[in-house]
Amino acid sequence: MNITEIASKIDHTLLKPEATYQQIETLCSQALEYNFASVCIFPNYVAYAKSILEKSNVKVCTVIGFPFGINSLKAKLLEAEITINEGAQELDFVVNNGYLKNQEFEKYTHELIKLNNFAKKTGITTKFIIETGLLTESEKIFATNTIAEIGADFVKTSTGFVAGGATEKDVALLFSTAKGRIKVKASGGIRSLQDAEKMILAGAERLGTSSGVSIIKGVEANSNY
Repeated sequence: MNITEIASKIDHTLLKPEATYQQIETLCSQALEYNFASVCIFPNYVAYAKSILEKSNVKVCTVIGFPFGINSLKAKLLEAEITINEGAQELDFVVNNGYLKNQEFEKYTHELIKLNNFAKKTGITTKFIIETGLLTESEKIFATNTIAEIGADFVKTSTGFVAGGATEKDVALLFSTAKGRIKVKASGGIRSLQDAEKMILAGAERLGTSSGVSIIKGVEANSNY
């Protein structure tokens, strides 16, 4: 796997509450330099990032209901609408795990369908963050199957804000459960080339990481690439 292939899988991420315009500009410049798949940022910076990236192949990705997913469906839909209008091309939705833990499966599925259908009307790439660190194996399988069945693009492991991040085991489980119906995004704790390689080999098609530049420098330093 060469530099171009690895870079094309990276969602270059800055989701710190103290992020500044200067940091967003740097993030976008790095994404342009290395041709990352996207920049993943908070909704308030979508329009600014779009202004920098609009003539490039780098997508603007933002998060909805982040980081806990407990916002109402109406709030998530409104947040999605605003960010799409401001230039977001990919949306990473945080699911409401309260529904899953309470075994309110109809509510869980209903929210996912509404969010996915709304975004898909305008051709947006949809990713659903299930927070694997909070779930049992059977819940991970249920979540992945549900997200696959509604026609989403990705199931994503983690926000990185609670219960740890991505693990090889979880990525492999989501990948095997998905059976090619959707792709897997690994996120949370991916900081090195070695981390990235493990996640890709386990089945991840995208990597959410704030260490994209370090990962690419690791590729450049490795004579095997």
